Amino acid sequence: MNQNLHLITLGVRDLEESKKFYAETLGWKSASASGDDVAFFQTSGVVFAIYPREKLAEDALVSPEGSGFSGITLAYNARSEAEVDEIISDLKSKGVKIVKEPQKAFWGGYSSYFSDPDDYRWEVAYNPFFPFDENGNLKLE
Repeated sequence: MNQNLHLITLGVRDLEESKKFYAETLGWKSASASGDDVAFFQTSGVVFAIYPREKLAEDALVSPEGSGFSGITLAYNARSEAEVDEIISDLKSKGVKIVKEPQKAFWGGYSSYFSDPDDYRWEVAYNPFFPFDENGNLKLE
């Protein structure tokens, strides 16, 4: 298998609420391939999707029940500590739940966490050890 990641799909309880969160609150543009029961968002290199939790569980042949930490976080890497602060301040003004205020991180960077309507955790971080390429993608050696 090639070392590629093409699509990340989150199972959501209320598709319309989640579409509104990602499109209006975060300002992401939905891709034309989106339909009545799925939304796709083209990000830099990876497609991000949201799909009803029950249907996603059915497709994966698992139970849709679950509680507590899902074991996954998603991340946006900022170019500075100030950018982290700006993003979190903007999200707070829109009523988004901030679960960790921006702060220095044990690994040498600066980070914060917020949650989406399904309590998926998003990290907004500045990592001085992760450079960006000319297209804004992380470029690890």
